[in-house]
Amino acid sequence: MNFLKSFFASLLGSFAALGLILFFFFMSIAGIATAFSSQETFTSIKDNSVLSLDLNRPINDRNQQLEEFQSLFGISQQVMGLNTLIDGIQKATEDDRIKGIKLRSDFAMSGWAQTHAIRNALKKFRESGKFIYAYGDVMTQKGYYLASVADSIVLNPAGMFDFKGLSAEVLYYNDFQEKFGVKMEVIRHGKYKSAVEPYLQSEMSSENRKQLVELLTGFWETLSKDIATDRELSQETLDKIASEVNAGLPQKALEKKLIDRVGYEDEFIAMLKEGAGISMDNPLNEVSIQEMNASKNSYDKTIKDRIAVIYAQGPILYGEGSENIIAQGLFVKEIEKAANDDWIKAIVLRVNSPGGSALTSEILWRSLEKAKEKKPVVVSMGNMATSGGYYIAVAADKIFADPLTLTGSIGVFATLPNFEGLSKDLGINAEHVSTHKNAMGYSLYEPLPSSYRKTTKEGIENVYSLFKERVASGRKLSLEAVETVAQGRVWTGKKALEVGLIDRLGSLEDAVEAAAELAGIEEFNRLEYPKIEASLESLIQGIGTVSVKQNPLEKLIPEQIKPFLENGQLINQLMGIQTRLPFELTIN
Repeated sequence: MNFLKSFFASLLGSFAALGLILFFFFMSIAGIATAFSSQETFTSIKDNSVLSLDLNRPINDRNQQLEEFQSLFGISQQVMGLNTLIDGIQKATEDDRIKGIKLRSDFAMSGWAQTHAIRNALKKFRESGKFIYAYGDVMTQKGYYLASVADSIVLNPAGMFDFKGLSAEVLYYNDFQEKFGVKMEVIRHGKYKSAVEPYLQSEMSSENRKQLVELLTGFWETLSKDIATDRELSQETLDKIASEVNAGLPQKALEKKLIDRVGYEDEFIAMLKEGAGISMDNPLNEVSIQEMNASKNSYDKTIKDRIAVIYAQGPILYGEGSENIIAQGLFVKEIEKAANDDWIKAIVLRVNSPGGSALTSEILWRSLEKAKEKKPVVVSMGNMATSGGYYIAVAADKIFADPLTLTGSIGVFATLPNFEGLSKDLGINAEHVSTHKNAMGYSLYEPLPSSYRKTTKEGIENVYSLFKERVASGRKLSLEAVETVAQGRVWTGKKALEVGLIDRLGSLEDAVEAAAELAGIEEFNRLEYPKIEASLESLIQGIGTVSVKQNPLEKLIPEQIKPFLENGQLINQLMGIQTRLPFELTIN
């Protein structure tokens, strides 16, 4: 027995020691990474180089803060930050050693607003007198939109070319709910609050179809105009090609003048060498976006004035918050710190969110209102700033959006999953004991009580009225004018400008410049928030799984029902009143 006690004590001590060793090792690595990242210049770029851009990877608005730390252990998500990408292209534009760009965007994975921002940065690079050559084994529609800015586009002879116009697909679950006895109890305000429409009916409403047609038409107008300009084609020609879908093969795309050459990657590399002035016998000098950014430090220590750029991306939930979840815990602290820092002269909030918790949206709105009393606050919208994302934006002095941003959706709803039919089919009976007739409130296994529906409806009406007041105050509109653009309707950035929901079309860089102008400063350093500290805990969170309380029926739910429940994502967190677009509108 004593032997066993000694053995397990030694084993426990060994594990504790190993844990401490790993902790200090990780901290040392983090320190080294921080030291390297703080150096002014540690990358040497050769003359006659090309910037190599491979955009076939996920793109967030901001680089993941723990990416360098995690990549050392092979657990990086390989997500590229739009901020890093744009900065690198701008530095390459100004660097005489960079002669051109080698572009790959076969399967571009950025959102449409991000794609538009990248394309604008590439266009400025090309207008500086440098070349851009693009190559693809396959060319998706989004990938081609990026590539169309290039001087020359080369497509593999065995590749495929996608150019057929835009579409959006919405699944409807009403008949499915009746068949399987699982449904979403929905309470909403706003005839355009189509986010919850799939749970209420079997086909698309005329209001939803109208807004989707306008969204797609608005997107296509921007895309086709940009492509037509840079390919020296008419928009009518592009519409005809898309309608007839007759450019799917490389040779046909060449005949339609959508690309410049059908060829192989080695021939493409030869083109790059010639463009950069390099002998065919020498290797191509390729520079990555990370090396480009490392070649020049963006922070100038001689300049004291600063502008804080706070990245708010992901759903809005009640809680602490993180890089990919907007919540009051983290973001109120960041906003307050920026507001109280005398060296920070203005705040730019970059919003990329479908919305979420109405309560958290109000808390964040209040925090920005208080910050605005001390210094200018400007909002830059990314791919999406709808519902709660728009709610927090209206606190700003100025709002910028991309023409391809989805915004608005001023409406409120609540969704409550109900398993009554399924539980009866499975032979499960829920019995309740209460002190008062309405004490149970809401149950997954019983019909939604009229008293609970009434209370929730009152809450929704209250939030909707408050939402409209925030918009009216922030945008200097009457409540009647807000109502005409509200009711849950979604707008493109271009249309949002026309109806007064935003101030200007522009990029994050445009928003930062506007903030500097409002603050009355010309030279400044740009600091990015939130700051995520590298720690053992954050590393483990990066590779671990999130523990979620399991519903007791989960193991009994038929497989064909699970996609329906997954589509009503984050059910546990989304209980309650929402200012959110809960399904992902994918425009292909």
